[in-house]
Amino acid sequence: MNQTHYRTIDVDGVSIFYREAGTPGAPVILMLHGWPSSSAMFRDLIREMSATYHVFAPDYPGFGNSDAPDRARFRYTFDALGDVMSKFVDKVGIREFVLYETDFGGVVGHRVMLKAPHRMKALVVQNNPLIPGESPWFGPLVPYWKDGTAESRAKAGQHYLTLDVVRDLYLTGVRDPSLVDPEQWQADYFWMQRPGAGETSLDLLYDIRTNGPTFKAAQDYLRSQKPPTLVVSGKNDILFPGDNQQRYREIVPNAEIRLTDSGHCALADKSEEIATRMQDFLGRVL
Repeated sequence: MNQTHYRTIDVDGVSIFYREAGTPGAPVILMLHGWPSSSAMFRDLIREMSATYHVFAPDYPGFGNSDAPDRARFRYTFDALGDVMSKFVDKVGIREFVLYETDFGGVVGHRVMLKAPHRMKALVVQNNPLIPGESPWFGPLVPYWKDGTAESRAKAGQHYLTLDVVRDLYLTGVRDPSLVDPEQWQADYFWMQRPGAGETSLDLLYDIRTNGPTFKAAQDYLRSQKPPTLVVSGKNDILFPGDNQQRYREIVPNAEIRLTDSGHCALADKSEEIATRMQDFLGRVL
Protein backbone atom coordinates (compact mmCIF):
# COMPACT_ATOMS: atom_id res chain seq x y z
CA MET A 1 0.00 0.00 0.00
CA ASN A 2 1.19 3.51 -0.79
CA GLN A 3 1.15 6.09 1.96
CA THR A 4 -1.19 9.06 1.69
CA HIS A 5 0.42 12.49 1.88
CA TYR A 6 -1.46 15.50 3.25
CA ARG A 7 -0.33 18.65 1.47
CA THR A 8 -1.31 22.23 0.78
CA ILE A 9 -0.70 24.45 -2.23
CA ASP A 10 -1.44 28.12 -2.83
CA VAL A 11 -3.99 28.89 -5.55
CA ASP A 12 -4.54 32.62 -6.01
CA GLY A 13 -3.83 33.30 -2.36
CA VAL A 14 -6.04 30.46 -1.08
CA SER A 15 -4.37 27.52 0.65
CA ILE A 16 -5.83 24.37 -0.90
CA PHE A 17 -5.46 21.17 1.12
CA TYR A 18 -5.23 17.89 -0.75
CA ARG A 19 -4.60 14.22 -0.28
CA GLU A 20 -2.09 12.57 -2.61
CA ALA A 21 -1.13 8.92 -2.87
CA GLY A 22 0.36 6.52 -5.38
CA THR A 23 3.32 6.56 -7.72
CA PRO A 24 4.22 9.67 -9.73
CA GLY A 25 4.06 8.76 -13.41
CA ALA A 26 1.12 6.39 -12.94
CA PRO A 27 -2.23 7.41 -14.44
CA VAL A 28 -3.83 10.16 -12.35
CA ILE A 29 -7.25 9.98 -10.73
CA LEU A 30 -8.65 13.37 -9.67
CA MET A 31 -11.34 12.92 -7.01
CA LEU A 32 -13.77 15.79 -6.41
CA HIS A 33 -15.92 15.62 -3.30
CA GLY A 34 -19.52 16.50 -2.52
CA TRP A 35 -21.45 18.60 -0.01
CA PRO A 36 -20.99 19.09 2.87
CA SER A 37 -17.96 16.82 2.95
CA SER A 38 -14.31 17.07 1.92
CA SER A 39 -11.60 14.84 0.47
CA ALA A 40 -11.94 12.82 3.69
CA MET A 41 -14.83 11.00 2.01
CA PHE A 42 -12.26 9.34 -0.28
CA ARG A 43 -9.99 7.91 2.46
CA ASP A 44 -10.79 4.27 1.74
CA LEU A 45 -10.99 4.69 -2.03
CA ILE A 46 -7.61 6.45 -2.11
CA ARG A 47 -6.04 3.58 -0.22
CA GLU A 48 -7.65 1.03 -2.54
CA MET A 49 -6.69 2.80 -5.80
CA SER A 50 -3.23 4.13 -4.98
CA ALA A 51 -1.43 0.83 -5.54
CA THR A 52 -2.04 1.28 -9.27
CA TYR A 53 -2.81 4.97 -9.76
CA HIS A 54 -1.58 8.41 -8.70
CA VAL A 55 -4.49 9.91 -6.76
CA PHE A 56 -5.20 13.56 -5.95
CA ALA A 57 -8.18 14.60 -3.82
CA PRO A 58 -8.41 18.33 -2.98
CA ASP A 59 -10.72 20.20 -0.62
CA TYR A 60 -12.59 23.15 -2.14
CA PRO A 61 -12.20 26.62 -0.63
CA GLY A 62 -14.42 26.72 2.45
CA PHE A 63 -14.41 22.93 2.88
CA GLY A 64 -12.32 20.52 4.93
CA ASN A 65 -8.81 21.75 5.60
CA SER A 66 -8.60 24.29 2.79
CA ASP A 67 -8.75 28.00 3.55
CA ALA A 68 -12.19 29.52 3.95
CA PRO A 69 -11.81 33.03 2.52
CA ASP A 70 -14.22 35.65 3.74
CA ARG A 71 -17.31 35.97 1.54
CA ALA A 72 -16.47 39.62 1.03
CA ARG A 73 -13.40 38.68 -1.04
CA PHE A 74 -14.33 35.25 -2.43
CA ARG A 75 -17.64 34.47 -4.10
CA TYR A 76 -18.77 30.95 -3.25
CA THR A 77 -20.17 29.90 -6.62
CA PHE A 78 -19.59 26.81 -8.71
CA ASP A 79 -17.80 28.92 -11.30
CA ALA A 80 -15.36 30.05 -8.60
CA LEU A 81 -14.80 26.51 -7.28
CA GLY A 82 -14.32 25.22 -10.82
CA ASP A 83 -11.76 27.95 -11.50
CA VAL A 84 -9.78 27.14 -8.34
CA MET A 85 -9.83 23.41 -9.04
CA SER A 86 -8.73 23.96 -12.65
CA LYS A 87 -5.79 26.02 -11.42
CA PHE A 88 -5.06 23.36 -8.79
CA VAL A 89 -4.74 20.75 -11.54
CA ASP A 90 -2.18 22.90 -13.32
CA LYS A 91 -0.24 23.84 -10.18
CA VAL A 92 0.28 20.26 -9.01
CA GLY A 93 1.39 19.30 -12.52
CA ILE A 94 -1.47 17.05 -13.63
CA ARG A 95 -1.48 16.74 -17.43
CA GLU A 96 -4.09 14.03 -17.95
CA PHE A 97 -6.54 12.55 -15.51
CA VAL A 98 -9.40 10.22 -14.79
CA LEU A 99 -12.13 12.34 -13.22
CA TYR A 100 -14.10 10.95 -10.26
CA GLU A 101 -17.18 13.13 -9.62
CA THR A 102 -19.70 12.90 -6.81
CA ASP A 103 -22.48 15.32 -5.80
CA PHE A 104 -21.05 18.91 -5.95
CA GLY A 105 -18.00 17.28 -7.52
CA GLY A 106 -20.10 16.83 -10.64
CA VAL A 107 -20.78 20.48 -11.38
CA VAL A 108 -17.28 21.43 -10.21
CA GLY A 109 -15.78 18.59 -12.26
CA HIS A 110 -17.77 19.52 -15.37
CA ARG A 111 -16.12 22.94 -15.23
CA VAL A 112 -12.66 21.42 -14.83
CA MET A 113 -13.34 19.09 -17.76
CA LEU A 114 -14.55 21.95 -19.97
CA LYS A 115 -11.58 24.17 -19.09
CA ALA A 116 -9.13 21.38 -19.98
CA PRO A 117 -10.47 19.73 -23.14
CA HIS A 118 -9.05 16.32 -24.02
CA ARG A 119 -7.09 16.02 -20.75
CA MET A 120 -9.81 13.90 -19.14
CA LYS A 121 -9.12 10.32 -20.23
CA ALA A 122 -12.04 8.66 -18.46
CA LEU A 123 -14.99 9.65 -16.27
CA VAL A 124 -16.19 7.88 -13.13
CA VAL A 125 -19.57 9.04 -11.83
CA GLN A 126 -20.89 8.45 -8.35
CA ASN A 127 -24.24 9.99 -7.46
CA ASN A 128 -24.29 13.15 -9.49
CA PRO A 129 -26.54 13.99 -12.43
CA LEU A 130 -25.73 14.80 -16.01
CA ILE A 131 -29.39 15.34 -16.80
CA PRO A 132 -30.94 16.95 -13.70
CA GLY A 133 -34.19 15.56 -12.38
CA GLU A 134 -36.66 16.46 -9.66
CA SER A 135 -36.22 15.24 -6.10
CA PRO A 136 -38.14 16.00 -2.89
CA TRP A 137 -34.75 16.60 -1.22
CA PHE A 138 -34.54 19.97 -3.00
CA GLY A 139 -38.06 21.04 -2.00
CA PRO A 140 -37.08 23.46 0.80
CA LEU A 141 -34.64 25.17 -1.59
CA VAL A 142 -37.25 26.01 -4.23
CA PRO A 143 -38.64 29.16 -2.53
CA TYR A 144 -35.07 30.40 -2.00
CA TRP A 145 -34.21 29.78 -5.65
CA LYS A 146 -37.34 31.67 -6.71
CA ASP A 147 -37.00 34.85 -4.65
CA GLY A 148 -33.52 34.85 -3.06
CA THR A 149 -34.84 36.74 -0.04
CA ALA A 150 -33.24 36.78 3.41
CA GLU A 151 -36.36 35.09 4.78
CA SER A 152 -36.15 32.21 2.28
CA ARG A 153 -32.42 31.89 2.91
CA ALA A 154 -33.00 31.65 6.67
CA LYS A 155 -35.66 28.96 6.20
CA ALA A 156 -33.34 26.97 3.91
CA GLY A 157 -30.60 27.22 6.52
CA GLN A 158 -32.92 26.00 9.27
CA HIS A 159 -33.53 22.88 7.22
CA TYR A 160 -30.23 22.05 5.51
CA LEU A 161 -27.69 23.13 8.13
CA THR A 162 -28.76 20.40 10.54
CA LEU A 163 -27.29 17.15 11.73
CA ASP A 164 -30.44 15.28 10.63
CA VAL A 165 -30.01 16.32 6.98
CA VAL A 166 -26.30 15.48 6.94
CA ARG A 167 -26.86 12.11 8.63
CA ASP A 168 -29.71 11.22 6.26
CA LEU A 169 -27.45 11.82 3.25
CA TYR A 170 -25.34 8.94 4.54
CA LEU A 171 -28.05 6.57 5.72
CA THR A 172 -31.06 6.95 3.41
CA GLY A 173 -31.13 4.03 0.99
CA VAL A 174 -28.42 2.05 2.81
CA ARG A 175 -29.39 -1.57 3.46
CA ASP A 176 -27.15 -2.03 6.50
CA PRO A 177 -26.57 1.25 8.37
CA SER A 178 -24.16 -0.52 10.73
CA LEU A 179 -21.61 -0.45 7.88
CA VAL A 180 -21.54 3.37 7.90
CA ASP A 181 -19.10 4.95 10.34
CA PRO A 182 -21.05 7.72 12.15
CA GLU A 183 -17.89 9.79 12.42
CA GLN A 184 -18.26 10.57 8.72
CA TRP A 185 -21.49 12.55 9.05
CA GLN A 186 -20.47 13.87 12.48
CA ALA A 187 -17.27 15.30 10.98
CA ASP A 188 -19.17 16.87 8.07
CA TYR A 189 -21.58 18.50 10.50
CA PHE A 190 -18.71 19.66 12.72
CA TRP A 191 -17.03 21.43 9.78
CA MET A 192 -20.34 23.12 8.97
CA GLN A 193 -20.30 24.75 12.42
CA ARG A 194 -17.17 26.79 11.71
CA PRO A 195 -17.72 30.54 11.57
CA GLY A 196 -19.09 31.39 8.13
CA ALA A 197 -19.32 27.79 6.93
CA GLY A 198 -23.11 27.74 7.02
CA GLU A 199 -23.27 30.88 4.90
CA THR A 200 -20.84 29.32 2.42
CA SER A 201 -23.12 26.28 2.12
CA LEU A 202 -26.18 28.45 1.58
CA ASP A 203 -24.37 30.45 -1.12
CA LEU A 204 -23.60 27.25 -3.01
CA LEU A 205 -27.02 25.67 -2.46
CA TYR A 206 -28.51 28.87 -3.91
CA ASP A 207 -26.07 28.76 -6.85
CA ILE A 208 -27.35 25.32 -7.89
CA ARG A 209 -30.01 27.15 -9.89
CA THR A 210 -27.34 28.55 -12.27
CA ASN A 211 -25.95 25.21 -13.43
CA GLY A 212 -28.17 24.73 -16.50
CA PRO A 213 -25.64 26.08 -19.03
CA THR A 214 -22.86 23.98 -17.49
CA PHE A 215 -24.95 20.81 -17.77
CA LYS A 216 -25.69 21.64 -21.40
CA ALA A 217 -22.02 22.28 -22.21
CA ALA A 218 -20.97 19.09 -20.41
CA GLN A 219 -23.60 17.07 -22.29
CA ASP A 220 -22.41 18.48 -25.61
CA TYR A 221 -18.78 17.74 -24.79
CA LEU A 222 -19.41 14.19 -23.61
CA ARG A 223 -21.72 13.47 -26.54
CA SER A 224 -19.05 14.54 -29.02
CA GLN A 225 -15.98 13.08 -27.28
CA LYS A 226 -17.54 9.88 -25.86
CA PRO A 227 -14.90 9.33 -23.15
CA PRO A 228 -14.89 5.97 -21.37
CA THR A 229 -17.51 6.45 -18.65
CA LEU A 230 -18.35 4.35 -15.60
CA VAL A 231 -21.35 5.03 -13.35
CA VAL A 232 -21.01 3.44 -9.89
CA SER A 233 -23.77 5.31 -8.06
CA GLY A 234 -25.91 4.15 -5.17
CA LYS A 235 -29.22 3.27 -6.83
CA ASN A 236 -31.31 4.16 -3.76
CA ASP A 237 -30.16 7.80 -3.66
CA ILE A 238 -32.97 10.21 -2.72
CA LEU A 239 -31.31 12.99 -4.75
CA PHE A 240 -30.21 11.18 -7.93
CA PRO A 241 -31.72 7.68 -7.94
CA GLY A 242 -30.85 4.85 -10.25
CA ASP A 243 -33.20 5.86 -13.05
CA ASN A 244 -31.57 9.29 -13.19
CA GLN A 245 -28.09 7.79 -13.27
CA GLN A 246 -29.10 5.45 -16.09
CA ARG A 247 -29.66 8.58 -18.21
CA TYR A 248 -25.90 8.95 -18.71
CA ARG A 249 -26.41 6.50 -21.60
CA GLU A 250 -28.56 9.10 -23.36
CA ILE A 251 -25.42 11.23 -23.66
CA VAL A 252 -22.67 8.59 -23.68
CA PRO A 253 -24.26 5.45 -25.19
CA ASN A 254 -21.33 3.22 -24.27
CA ALA A 255 -21.29 4.27 -20.62
CA GLU A 256 -20.95 1.32 -18.25
CA ILE A 257 -23.65 1.46 -15.57
CA ARG A 258 -22.81 -0.52 -12.44
CA LEU A 259 -25.23 0.71 -9.79
CA THR A 260 -24.67 -0.42 -6.23
CA ASP A 261 -27.25 -1.16 -3.53
CA SER A 262 -26.62 2.01 -1.55
CA GLY A 263 -27.66 5.64 -1.19
CA HIS A 264 -26.21 9.07 -1.92
CA CYS A 265 -22.91 8.59 -0.08
CA ALA A 266 -22.23 5.18 -1.56
CA LEU A 267 -18.55 5.22 -0.64
CA ALA A 268 -19.54 5.11 3.03
CA ASP A 269 -20.63 1.47 2.80
CA LYS A 270 -19.61 0.30 -0.70
CA SER A 271 -16.06 1.63 -1.11
CA GLU A 272 -14.56 -1.83 -1.74
CA GLU A 273 -17.19 -2.69 -4.38
CA ILE A 274 -16.72 0.66 -6.12
CA ALA A 275 -12.93 0.28 -6.08
CA THR A 276 -13.21 -3.18 -7.63
CA ARG A 277 -15.47 -1.82 -10.39
CA MET A 278 -13.02 1.03 -11.02
CA GLN A 279 -9.97 -1.24 -11.14
CA ASP A 280 -11.66 -3.47 -13.71
CA PHE A 281 -12.93 -0.54 -15.80
CA LEU A 282 -9.75 1.53 -15.80
CA GLY A 283 -7.65 -1.55 -16.45
CA ARG A 284 -9.57 -2.00 -19.72
CA VAL A 285 -9.89 1.58 -20.98
CA LEU A 286 -6.61 3.31 -20.11
